[in-house]
Amino acid sequence: MTQTNVAILIFNGVQLLDFIGPFEVFSITSEINEDQPFNVFLVAETLNSVQCHYGLSFNPDCTLLDSPPPDIIIIPGGIGTREALNQLQILAWIQSKGYHAELILSVCTGALLLAKVGLLDGLVATTHHQALDQLQAMAPQTTVVDNQRFVDNGKIITAAGISAGIDMSLYVVAKLLGDSKALKTAQYMEYDWKPKAKVTPIPKISNSLGF
Repeated sequence: MTQTNVAILIFNGVQLLDFIGPFEVFSITSEINEDQPFNVFLVAETLNSVQCHYGLSFNPDCTLLDSPPPDIIIIPGGIGTREALNQLQILAWIQSKGYHAELILSVCTGALLLAKVGLLDGLVATTHHQALDQLQAMAPQTTVVDNQRFVDNGKIITAAGISAGIDMSLYVVAKLLGDSKALKTAQYMEYDWKPKAKVTPIPKISNSLGF
């Protein structure tokens, strides 16, 4: 079985749980299943260590220029999105790699980066409850919803704040591999997963870029 490449973007000021939650879900799913379905890696502008919002540092596995072609892209949020919104290399990577990816996932204010490059135009999306108005202002063609753990548009899935990324990731595992494997991962993590958590599935919607 060919592994699915899961690329998680990190940048200075990223919210720790935004990316560590999904990292754990996809990595554990591979660890506890013989077919090891996911190849999970961290991507950054350079190979220099990246400092999270609360000070912890992580070393990326690869750069934007040499990362394996991602099948799934995960864009976390955090206070660092303020700077990332103006980093052309990051924005270009999201747009170009996102075009070929199977799925694009955002957590928390990572949705702002998707909005910045037009990936949310014509779609329904969510983000951290304190950033809903900002997302709507940045993406006037997007229907922004609150009180949802995540919103599934098909190719693009946006999650609410921080811990919602774990629920979204388990949902994606279930979507790709079946409920039983997602439940197996949640049980291994001792995570109280609710498969029917508040989710807005949006059928047959695409944006101007065809996503």
